[in-house]
Amino acid sequence: MSEEIKYRIEKDSMGELKVPAHALYGAQTQRAVNNFPISGLSMPREFIRALGLIKESAANVNHSLGLMMQQTAESIITAAQEVQTGKHDAHFPIDVFQTGSGTSSNMNCNEVIAHLAHVHPNDDVNMGQSSNDVVPTAIAVSAVLMVREKLLPSLEHIETVCREKAKEVEGIVKTGRTHLMDAMPVTFSQELTAWADLIKRNHQRISAATKRLSYLPQGGTAVGTGINADPHFGIKFAAQLTAKTGTSFHSMDNKFEGIGSQDNVVELSGQLKTLASTMMKIANDLRWMNSGPLAGIGEIALPSLQPGSSIMPGKVNPVIPEAMAMVCAQVIGNDATITVAGASGNFQLNVMLPVIALNILQSVEILSNAIGLLADNAIKGFVVNKKNVANSVNRNPILVTALNAIIGYDLGAKIAKQAYKEGRAVIDVALENTDLDREELEKLLDPLKLTLGGLGK
Repeated sequence: MSEEIKYRIEKDSMGELKVPAHALYGAQTQRAVNNFPISGLSMPREFIRALGLIKESAANVNHSLGLMMQQTAESIITAAQEVQTGKHDAHFPIDVFQTGSGTSSNMNCNEVIAHLAHVHPNDDVNMGQSSNDVVPTAIAVSAVLMVREKLLPSLEHIETVCREKAKEVEGIVKTGRTHLMDAMPVTFSQELTAWADLIKRNHQRISAATKRLSYLPQGGTAVGTGINADPHFGIKFAAQLTAKTGTSFHSMDNKFEGIGSQDNVVELSGQLKTLASTMMKIANDLRWMNSGPLAGIGEIALPSLQPGSSIMPGKVNPVIPEAMAMVCAQVIGNDATITVAGASGNFQLNVMLPVIALNILQSVEILSNAIGLLADNAIKGFVVNKKNVANSVNRNPILVTALNAIIGYDLGAKIAKQAYKEGRAVIDVALENTDLDREELEKLLDPLKLTLGGLGK
């Protein structure tokens, strides 16, 4: 096959260069492909979707303002909708590690849409816009939509699963643990409702951060002044985007804020890090409770999903909680990247926008997916090993804590140590060392009653 068939010549302000004949993009995209052969990571699907939404909304606004002919607007809108659906993702090849403003990705989108619509990429597709307001807006729009469409539903689902599981295991008492050491009894329901409330608080924090992120800098163009954009562009754009997505977006009063900084994304990332901290705690609680089955805690049996060893037959590992913990580690690392990138706003422009987009969207994506798996393939299906749980509760010397208000701390400590040393039940040792009879001790040391708190009298 000859080179003339494989390539075509495209021009931009810097001159001519070869572009693959089948490519929907043009010269500026090709220059970026040539300049940044770094990671092989292209911009996320949701970011490309957001670019398509921006171009559609901008065309509608420009037409409504009398700045764009109807036929031009309709052609751009049709092409932009195809970009939103992912039909042309193969034509968005630019590496994430590119120019810090993301100009290459904005022009990539402009060129693809222009090629499909037979219009000019700058004069028509990019009318009233700059990469400097488009890319921050695309980050905000993609993150807000992903959070609301994927992450918040996942959090609502796992909270529901935890509360339903709490009802299923209601009344089952287990040994509490502090410092990984035996502590006063709790119920499985108390543990599960604690998880549910932790998740609920994360939902509230993320929702609040997402509301702030829904204020967009679009209309600020190059530096925030709005040069080359109609003064009403930003407000009309936000209204158009809201109507299109069904999600409320607003125009920032001060566009300099949203172009020069990425504080709202940094805030959301911080809340995702907090969620990662919560989910790692829950994942590790599950791993510990499942440990064994003979030499560990062995309180529960997680669903058996796959063989756990290439050499040890019959071994089954807690693979879902482990995957959840790795996702949490990744999200915490992503937050560090976003924090550094967010601090890289120099004067009127942040210059690490593409890597912010990559990391915030990856964090939302992997948290959403892993949380759903943890809910459905770990929490929902675990089975309590009631015999193991009861044995450990009944032999727990810390039960003597319930007698503190009656016999005092010092005598209680003596009884606990003797019970542990001799491997005997606390109630038997207490009978020998106090004036309390068995009936009274059984009442005072009832494990279920001890999970209710109070003075124990």
